[in-house]
Amino acid sequence: MELLKVVEIEKYYGNKSSLTKAIDGISFGVNKGEFVAIMGASGSGKTTLLNCISTIDRVTAGHIYLENSDITEFRGKELTRYRREKLGFIFQDFNLLDTLTAYENISLALSIQKTKKSDLDKRIRTIAEKLGITEILGKFPYQLSGGEKQRVASARAIITNPRLILADEPTGALDSKSSKMLLECFKQLNQDLEATIMMVTHDSFSASYANRVIFIKDGRVFNELSKGTDSRKEFFDKIIDVITLLGGDTNDVI
Repeated sequence: MELLKVVEIEKYYGNKSSLTKAIDGISFGVNKGEFVAIMGASGSGKTTLLNCISTIDRVTAGHIYLENSDITEFRGKELTRYRREKLGFIFQDFNLLDTLTAYENISLALSIQKTKKSDLDKRIRTIAEKLGITEILGKFPYQLSGGEKQRVASARAIITNPRLILADEPTGALDSKSSKMLLECFKQLNQDLEATIMMVTHDSFSASYANRVIFIKDGRVFNELSKGTDSRKEFFDKIIDVITLLGGDTNDVI
């Protein structure tokens, strides 16, 4: 079942005297329960694409559909409801509130939705166990490692059961051990809860955890890889091959 459909979207910045085309006619679909990575060099348009899907940015042309609803037409309360109820966000810099504990940060979205306290606690405990953060729920962000903060941020994103989780360079501020733990959590959420995840990343290792990778170059879809029956190592090698074609030097995009 197709959850997300992006149709010939374009995004321009600037004015007539200085116009930049960040996205140039991108189209693709994402099925329910897929884990999709978006890769490309800096300036390729991948973050702009994510911002358009999240409605942080508005498309200049084209349409984006989530569950057959055209989100490019949303305004006001309808737009707010879409962001609150349909999307989960995971950012590179965590975006946790320093004055709240991990438990309180996770519960914030449910509190806004006026979830019953008994149900709220049960849902937080369940997701905390899946992400291995039960023991740190009472701690404040300054008491947590980068990896722990990102797993708390991930719990906050998934707790409302959003239709789509958008992750922007989620491992960018983490060391290799924390990155691997987070990616394993993503994999578990995708497999066990059928969470639909779209992740923008520079990192081939991170991308190899996805089911499919879409490569963006100069605002267009350059290539696409599906994992299929490949092992993660085999998929990683294929990703590296495409990256070499993208820029000629893997260091340009990793």
